[in-house]
Amino acid sequence: MKLSARNLLKGKVTKITMGAVNAEVEIELAGGQTIVSVITINSVKNLGLQVGKDAFAMVKASSVMIAVE
Repeated sequence: MKLSARNLLKGKVTKITMGAVNAEVEIELAGGQTIVSVITINSVKNLGLQVGKDAFAMVKASSVMIAVE
């Protein structure tokens, strides 16, 4: 598989919170940081996501905003 996204982050699924339509999937990255994605429940099932399974988070955005107080 080839992707245009350059921000490919490998980690391990640490938590899946199922909602009515979507699920929140938390992935712990190698450095201990956590990234969270909201995907459909069908996607969770189709990808076979489970806590403890390796997964990749792909980030593709035209802009990333940064803020400070």
